[in-house]
Amino acid sequence: MTVTWATHEADYFDRSEPLVPGAVVLDEEIAPRAGWSAVVRAGHVLTLVDVGGNQSGDCLIFDAADHDERYSVQSTLAAQRNAYLVEGSVLMSNEGHPLMTIVGNEVERQDTIGGACSKESNTLRYGHHTLFHHACRENFLLEGAQHGLGPRDLVSNINWFMNVPVEADGTLGIVDGMSAPGKRVALRAERDVLVVISNCPQVNNPCNDFNPTPLRVVVTDPGVAA
Repeated sequence: MTVTWATHEADYFDRSEPLVPGAVVLDEEIAPRAGWSAVVRAGHVLTLVDVGGNQSGDCLIFDAADHDERYSVQSTLAAQRNAYLVEGSVLMSNEGHPLMTIVGNEVERQDTIGGACSKESNTLRYGHHTLFHHACRENFLLEGAQHGLGPRDLVSNINWFMNVPVEADGTLGIVDGMSAPGKRVALRAERDVLVVISNCPQVNNPCNDFNPTPLRVVVTDPGVAA
């Protein structure tokens, strides 16, 4: 049976609500395959909602006042002593400072080692015929350009809702996700940060069931009643 977009949305989409209550500062939807960016102020909480289920949101984080200070996979994993991100994980910068903290998480684990797809990696993994496919790298560049960022600012990223297991032989797998419609992760900003998200346009592996769906971003101020 062919499922139309309208039927799929009506039957399976769940936009949910913020994980941390408070006055809503921002509430936006990231369309399938699109990019998004915004400054999240210190103390505010960003809730990312997996509206359609198993849709990866590739993410970069920068200090809002100094973009040379940005999210560091190496510093974060060393501080957490864990290959994955879970509730309580502190997202560290390349200068060893906390940028954001995961204060709520409704999936087993979040990935930060699988990297972002690009046109080049698509051709290596899936064949040269995929060269025309839009990828997260392009989303990062388009969104980053609005904030004065360029190719040199594209560091290793977080993959919200993506399942990248470390296999017994040490290789990384890209397999079916562990999320579902309406699942959420919440991040508290420890300083003013610029958050850049690519709603992953990948259609060549099962990370999003070969069907990109929307993500919802809600930023709340817990210090002010809703």
